[in-house]
Amino acid sequence: MIMAEITLSEIDDDPAAKAALKGLEAFNAPFIGSHGYKPLSLVVRRSAEAEPVGGAFGWCWGAWYHLHYLFLPEDLRGGGLGSSLLRRLEAEASARGCIGVWLDTLSFQARPFYEKHGYALFGSIEDHPPGHARYFLFKRLNQG
Repeated sequence: MIMAEITLSEIDDDPAAKAALKGLEAFNAPFIGSHGYKPLSLVVRRSAEAEPVGGAFGWCWGAWYHLHYLFLPEDLRGGGLGSSLLRRLEAEASARGCIGVWLDTLSFQARPFYEKHGYALFGSIEDHPPGHARYFLFKRLNQG
């Protein structure tokens, strides 16, 4: 029997995590094929300003796009920019071979926004964070 040691780590960018991820990626490669990890983000800046103020950030993997987070400051909400951002993101993901988008959002965030754009609930976790819920939603792309 091979002996192993387990240690606790609270390092944010732990080299051990990178080593484990590299091993997992190698294990997954024969199953995933050409649908490996590819970042895909859309950055939002106010007109005539250089600094980013928000955007949509995530990655393609396994022929699905994972929208990790989407944020717009309050003054850029309500005028259709979020909807435009989401539509463009879906088009970009589809052009890169993704068949769908999945995301998670909290009960005090944007579930109705995503459902308005055709996303469907596929799971939830109550009390995550305590007193709220985390919702998981998906949308298949190019479904007519």
